Amino acid sequence: MNNTPLLLVAIGVLAVGTFSMRFAGPALRSRFEVPERAQQLLAAAAIVLLTALVATSALTDGHGPAGVARPAGVLVGGILAWRKAPFVLVVVAAAATAAALRLLGVP
Repeated sequence: MNNTPLLLVAIGVLAVGTFSMRFAGPALRSRFEVPERAQQLLAAAAIVLLTALVATSALTDGHGPAGVARPAGVLVGGILAWRKAPFVLVVVAAAATAAALRLLGVP
C-alpha cells in the first residue's frame, strides 16, 4: 500500500494547524483579557506538569524503578539549578554523579 499522498496531506494539515495556533496567540492577545487568577493557575499548572515529567523520567525506567544513580544525578542537577549554576555545569554534574555511582556499582 502506498499512502504517500495521505501522509503528505496529514503533514500539511498539521503544519497549517500548528501555524494557526502559534499565530493566534499574538494576534488575539489584545482582544482578550485573561484574569489574573487564571494566569496564576496556568503558571502553577506548568510548574506541576514539568515537575511530574521530571519525577517520572528520574524515578522510572520502563515499567520499574530507575534505581538510585539516576535520581541522585537529577537531585544534584536540581540543587545546582536551584542555586542558579550555569546550565552546562548542571548537566555535567548530574551526568557525572549518575556515572560515578554506576561505576561504583550502584544501580
